[in-house]
Amino acid sequence: MSGISSKAYRLSIRGILIAIILVQSMVPFLGFIPLFVTSLTIIHITVIVAAITLGTKDGMLIGLVWGLSTMFRAWTMPTTPIDTLIFTNPIVSVLPRILVGLVAGGIFTLLYKKTSKFYLSTVVASALGALTNTVLVLGFMGALYTGPVAAAYNTTTSGLLSVLLVVVGTNGIPEMIAAMVITPLIVKAIFAATNLSPETRI
Repeated sequence: MSGISSKAYRLSIRGILIAIILVQSMVPFLGFIPLFVTSLTIIHITVIVAAITLGTKDGMLIGLVWGLSTMFRAWTMPTTPIDTLIFTNPIVSVLPRILVGLVAGGIFTLLYKKTSKFYLSTVVASALGALTNTVLVLGFMGALYTGPVAAAYNTTTSGLLSVLLVVVGTNGIPEMIAAMVITPLIVKAIFAATNLSPETRI
């Protein structure tokens, strides 16, 4: 395949993933399932796929689109009681999403260079990328909006940390497992259908 074909593949995949992120962000149950104060999400998988197939910078770009979409949805169609308060803040809604792409892409690059093992590198990158989103979003929520978040969870400010740790377990672990299972399948299919590969992507 020529360099032009490779650039065309990358541009096409980038556009498709951005479109998927926008649809997932705006349509409930396609990218997220509202659960009281937070949401169980699968949108992070799209960001992780971008980071692994196209590279860290593209993963961060797709993460940025996700974050901006999250802010827009919080302003226009909030799905939880305090969405408008919390997720209109880019520190909560945008920064963690960008870092998902950074972590997933960086970890995949590091592990694949050291081991040349596709599945190991993809699974570990997917797990840490998913965990990055959960830990940072909940951490920023708890740190920046301690009172409102504690009230929403019907707990005290002193008990909020324990509640958020439970949420990490109930939300974060399923999201991490989903990423670890689904991401390698999608990435493998993209590499098989195009001239992209772990080597050319790195």
